[in-house]
Amino acid sequence: MADPQLSRARGGGSSDVFQKPLGKDEFVKVRKRDLERLTTETMQIKDFLPKILNGEFLESFHQLEIVETGLEKREQESEQLRLDCNHFKARLKNAQEDCQKEREEKLALRVQLNEARQQLLQQAEYCTEMGAAVCTLLWSVSSNEESVQFILGGNKAEKFFSIVGQTIESFVKSLDGNVKEEHDLDSDENQFVLALAGIVTNVAAVARGREFLVNSAQILLETLLQLLAEMKAGLCTKLKVLMLMCLYNVSINLKGLQYISESPGFIPLLAWLLEDPDAEVCLHVLRLIQSLILEPEVFSRVKAQIHQSLPEQRIRELTNNRNPDLRSVASELLEDMKMLNF
Repeated sequence: MADPQLSRARGGGSSDVFQKPLGKDEFVKVRKRDLERLTTETMQIKDFLPKILNGEFLESFHQLEIVETGLEKREQESEQLRLDCNHFKARLKNAQEDCQKEREEKLALRVQLNEARQQLLQQAEYCTEMGAAVCTLLWSVSSNEESVQFILGGNKAEKFFSIVGQTIESFVKSLDGNVKEEHDLDSDENQFVLALAGIVTNVAAVARGREFLVNSAQILLETLLQLLAEMKAGLCTKLKVLMLMCLYNVSINLKGLQYISESPGFIPLLAWLLEDPDAEVCLHVLRLIQSLILEPEVFSRVKAQIHQSLPEQRIRELTNNRNPDLRSVASELLEDMKMLNF
């Protein structure tokens, strides 16, 4: 008995092949023409496939796999770099914000510093002005012997004269080449230093004051000698005169004369100061020289140095100076030297 389904296919006159549902160990009917075409295509594939799938193609395929793997790795690295870049951008932004904050803080601190400097400058100017006024008054007061006794009787005398030496030294060392004329030093600071030097000079004019300076303020005397050697000729003449007057007053005391005459370079210093263009400076240098030669004990020790360093010709020139006191002292010194067979 014929298959009903197959009969229906044949009876319908259709050219299509009826395909039964596939199951295990079942077959499918295919047209001969289609089978032949499939067979032909299969054979063609068998002929061409070895030609296509040669070693070069397989190598290329393998290289493609490597490239794809590398590309995937690069994409992963790129993604990581992107994440790192975003991370560093965030850190950069934070750093820039911190930097801006620090700049603002630094600017604020600079403003505070400038304000503090201005305040300090104002305070320094005030202290200098006050110091100049007070020391000028004390300078005037110290011209009285009783006042000197009172000053030396306090327990701050040594400290005061130590500060005096430091202050004068600081002032002299602060001078530079920009100071061309004496009037450039007309200031509260200059007046302050002059007043300090004047106080020391007045103290040295009193017997007890000379004793005090020789015994308790030797560093001050050494400072004065040192600064006289450093100060330029023709400048700070008022200060030089006060310092020389102080040394002359100290030289009235035998111990004081011995002390300053033993200072290294003292005689050459006098010879150098004698060349100063200021008459007052030369006058007090000559008086110091007189103190040296009129004290036999000291003169015998420094005679050779005086003979070697002292410019006698310069002293003779000073006898013709327009300053009457200088002419007089220069003439007296020449007479003293003549009497001493010098």
